[in-house]
Amino acid sequence: MLAADPGASIAGIAAEAGVDRRTVYRRFASREDLLAAVYEARLSAVERAIADARLREAPVAVALHRYVENIIVVNRTWPVDLGRMLAEDDARARRDASVREVDTFLARATDEGVLRPDLPPGWAGALLPQLMHLVARQLPELNPGQAADVVVDTLLRGLGTS
Repeated sequence: MLAADPGASIAGIAAEAGVDRRTVYRRFASREDLLAAVYEARLSAVERAIADARLREAPVAVALHRYVENIIVVNRTWPVDLGRMLAEDDARARRDASVREVDTFLARATDEGVLRPDLPPGWAGALLPQLMHLVARQLPELNPGQAADVVVDTLLRGLGTS
């Protein structure tokens, strides 16, 4: 609900969840506390997704697919307004650490010949999250594994026939 309407009220959130507004306030003292809990859950899920993908030690193709599949699950489970989330200093620092981990992995993928070395610096790192975001939103009928197949194939082969 917060992803669709970042300004959603606590009363609206409570109604959508099927609980009374007081129930939400017993757990979260304010709307900001609720948002902080959502952001914490998303950031923790991203960190677990990265750890599970074993970006430093698994074969690149395996790690890439596992990472993409995991992040698609995160994007579907925790679809938050990233602009708002990243306005928080702690959230931005944690997200930046995750981005650095993925960038290091993408450099490894380039060094191992999985990604082209002639692309502009940072291009794969900019494109990959966009592809994951698109597939998570535009192809909800695909399970996470199928969605990851689409993203990885698009990243590694592009859309052309040659």
